[in-house]
Amino acid sequence: MSGSLGRAAAAAATALLRWGRGVGGGLRGPGVRAAGSGGSGSSEHLDALVKKDKVVVFLKGTPEQPQCGFSNAVVQILRLHGVRDYAAYNVLDDPQLRQGIKDYSNWPTIPQVYLNGEFVGGCDILLQMHQNGDLVEELRKLGIHSALVDEAKDQDSK
Repeated sequence: MSGSLGRAAAAAATALLRWGRGVGGGLRGPGVRAAGSGGSGSSEHLDALVKKDKVVVFLKGTPEQPQCGFSNAVVQILRLHGVRDYAAYNVLDDPQLRQGIKDYSNWPTIPQVYLNGEFVGGCDILLQMHQNGDLVEELRKLGIHSALVDEAKDQDSK
């Protein structure tokens, strides 16, 4: 990772931690779909959900109103990268979905992030990927251009 991208990611992470929980105002981009679960936690149903979109997030609350700090952090990281087209499923609306996704991924906590149908991890993993630049690369593989790349270029030109 280039030094300027690393500095931009570090600055963004610092801003992310400063924003904290419950930052309002337009968190839902034009493509963010806060979708219902359909009432099923079955493996087949979950398999279809995680493969339906390039980026899928299971969180507590919604992207515009996360109900826990970890879910908020995931939403903010995606927002910092300019990811606007993703599916978000509120596990608080459906106990079967909440337990089902934990069983499906064999991961005990929420939020959970999936890229191109593959389980990435929770908030801690996404934050680590954000900080070390791996998230930029993973998004690029999906055809998603990270806004932080442009920010790093802008910083270099100053």
